[in-house]
Amino acid sequence: MNEPDLPLHSLSAMALAARLRAGGCTAVDAVQSCLDRISQLDAKVQAWTFLDPELALKQARAADRHRASGAALGALHGVPVGIKDIIDTMDMPTENGTVLHAGRRPAKDATVVARLRAAGAIIMGKTVTTELATYFPGKTCNPHDPEHTPGGSSSGSAAAVAAGMVPLAVGTQTNGSVIRPAAFCGVVGYKPTYGLINRDGVLCQSPAMDQIGVFARTPEDAALIAETLCDAVALPLWLDASGGLQPRLPRMAFVKTPVWNRTAFDAREAIVGLAARLGAAVHEVDMPLAAAQAWDWQRTVMEAEIATHYHAEWTRGREQLSQSLRSQIERGHAVTAVDYQHALAQIPRINTAFEPLYAEYDVIMTPAVAGTAPRGLDSTGDPAFCTLWTFCGMPSLTLPLLRGTNGLPLGVQLVAPRFCDAQLLRAARWLCDAVR
Repeated sequence: MNEPDLPLHSLSAMALAARLRAGGCTAVDAVQSCLDRISQLDAKVQAWTFLDPELALKQARAADRHRASGAALGALHGVPVGIKDIIDTMDMPTENGTVLHAGRRPAKDATVVARLRAAGAIIMGKTVTTELATYFPGKTCNPHDPEHTPGGSSSGSAAAVAAGMVPLAVGTQTNGSVIRPAAFCGVVGYKPTYGLINRDGVLCQSPAMDQIGVFARTPEDAALIAETLCDAVALPLWLDASGGLQPRLPRMAFVKTPVWNRTAFDAREAIVGLAARLGAAVHEVDMPLAAAQAWDWQRTVMEAEIATHYHAEWTRGREQLSQSLRSQIERGHAVTAVDYQHALAQIPRINTAFEPLYAEYDVIMTPAVAGTAPRGLDSTGDPAFCTLWTFCGMPSLTLPLLRGTNGLPLGVQLVAPRFCDAQLLRAARWLCDAVR
């Protein structure tokens, strides 16, 4: 089936945006197709915590009037986007996945939401997050099998894209909260270089590591929305004039990292098999020794900052927090200033230690997750395969290229040096083409 024959909710963001610009459909058509899909599937998937169909259609009608006026169209004109419910929206509640913030109504949009609106995107609604974007799960199920976790903390964003409810969604990552759910749900998850996307109006958990990321169906779709959201206007455009990513044969380093022993057998066999299939394009390389303790340092920084930034919730409602979050805050209270500062100081040190590796290789290939999505909804899975790269602020991306023996998706993670996001995205396009 050719892409033009697909229902609108199934189109890639690039294809939908092109059709909308050409007048091949209206924004109302696109939104209604997504709403129909949500109505069909969300009772099972439960990706949304707030959805007002009339508000979505109101935005769509305004977008259609804008086009009819002959005014210039933004890059995301009429394209529906889901927003994680820790990102402020002035016309929708933002409750941060906790009863302590129930009914919270922000006075203004987060910067990323304002940029999406300026680009013509339709803000469909708010997607489910875990409790205060930490580990305690929300209600969302994995679209591939509702008995399995979708991952977290950006659970609803990943599931909504995977289920065809929206072509694009926005999430956040402080440890593994974009890459992990994207890998479990079988979509593209992309976390740009730390700091490229403004976090104003987004729940502050751990400012040293809080990062905004996106969910999409293709690397091009991820680039399309990320270009809209990123601050660094001096960076070269990632998409070429035709709206594509020019694939380039990358020099790839296969890095297992010290958490390799956590991988499930089928995940290990799948990614080793992929590396072998790629032949001379990839070489197995050891990780710099300077990064060996990164998992401990990341936890030190994250939990100390969680204890600081969730002080109000701890003070007024600790009994309403999950045991998981209470334990994190308690450990954070115990972190000394010396240990916190020492751990924070390792970020530039580790990035420097990776420079010789990146002088020889364009990207690192490594598992995105330990295996397929675990059965059960009481956990969001192990974020360990994302920890190092998030701690260092390196751009990372997961591609849904592999399957476990149970048929569920397995993500392949690519990582690049900081501010080499275009390099990462073009390598992703090459890899997708190579394994077709």
